[in-house]
Amino acid sequence: MKVATDARPGKPRERTCIGCRKRSSPADLLRMTVFEGLVLPDPDRRAPGRGAHLHPATECFDLAVRRKAFPRAFRVQGPLDVTGLQEYVAQRDREDVEQKAANRPSTAV
Repeated sequence: MKVATDARPGKPRERTCIGCRKRSSPADLLRMTVFEGLVLPDPDRRAPGRGAHLHPATECFDLAVRRKAFPRAFRVQGPLDVTGLQEYVAQRDREDVEQKAANRPSTAV
């Protein structure tokens, strides 16, 4: 079995969010792919084809839509359907808010 080695030892991998254009670790970003005109989330990072990355936050999703970044990132002509991705990002955003609220210590006295 061959072990994959990093092409650049010592340099951390980074990807750019197509919404806010900030660079982050791939673990912090959601990978997406396109299949038959649909932008699909790829949380396992295993789907074939060209991928693009986005912070799983509604703000970054809205920026990407406003900037028309999806067709450019995937190098396709015409509009792409992002409704499934929008629902996924909104759900992740709600889960993050709920998790932060649950972990916050109570300030009631």
